Amino acid sequence: MLKQCGMHSPLHHRLKSMRNPSASLLYIIFMMLFSLAAYGQELPSQQTIPQKAQRLLQAYPDQHLKYHDNRIIFEDGTSIVFDDGKTKDFASLLDDSDIEDMFSMQYISEGTPGYLQDAGRSRCEPFFKKMYGRDAKTVSKNLVVVSWFGEKIKFSRINGAADHLKAVADEIAREHPELISYMKSAGTFYWRKVRGANRQSSHSYGIAIDIAVKQSNYWRWDHSKAGETDPIEYKNRIPMEIVDIFEKHGFIWGGRWYHYDTMHFEYRPEFFEQPRGN
Repeated sequence: MLKQCGMHSPLHHRLKSMRNPSASLLYIIFMMLFSLAAYGQELPSQQTIPQKAQRLLQAYPDQHLKYHDNRIIFEDGTSIVFDDGKTKDFASLLDDSDIEDMFSMQYISEGTPGYLQDAGRSRCEPFFKKMYGRDAKTVSKNLVVVSWFGEKIKFSRINGAADHLKAVADEIAREHPELISYMKSAGTFYWRKVRGANRQSSHSYGIAIDIAVKQSNYWRWDHSKAGETDPIEYKNRIPMEIVDIFEKHGFIWGGRWYHYDTMHFEYRPEFFEQPRGN
């Protein structure tokens, strides 16, 4: 049929050329070399992505992140180093965190936190500033109003953070009205440094909320003379039903930290992702 229409398929041309022994040999050599090159060269879609990077890509689908050559690449082509390869002590993990460092501690959703178990306190500032805004003015442009138990609070719309906070409010109001007395907001967006440190607070990005100050415990209040690596006694008065609902919707809780901050909830969905493979 192809010949009748004046057309020849690629297969027809290959078969025709193979009638010539020299052409046939050249074709076989070419195909062997091509196969070896393809086998030896890892294609971008086949690259082995570190599990920690995979969790990040899964947690923030709206960012259309990619991983290549030890860098997290944003949709606009800009990129941030994933792992700077430096060995860091506890203070450096907090103050000079790269993206890989953010996963250096496991977020454990049960029990009392172990010594220096502060998963989530490490934040790679260039990464969060790229997603949510480099300064207060930029972040403010992406804040939306969330109805919060009779209050109107502002939260970032980026990555669906505000939608997830609203889901928390809806579930508590529907399933646990007895807990509403704990829901009074003590603040969401506020561009500032972490108390006693030179790193940016997660409140700066509009992705954190503090609640129930009168029923909360904070390690610096309870242990005012303690340093970051000093042993401290853990305290908490926030009901775990509240914590479970926040975590269900992608928020980590400051009460899971050795340096506890039990009023604090922060949208960090990467800590609840399990890598699905490359």
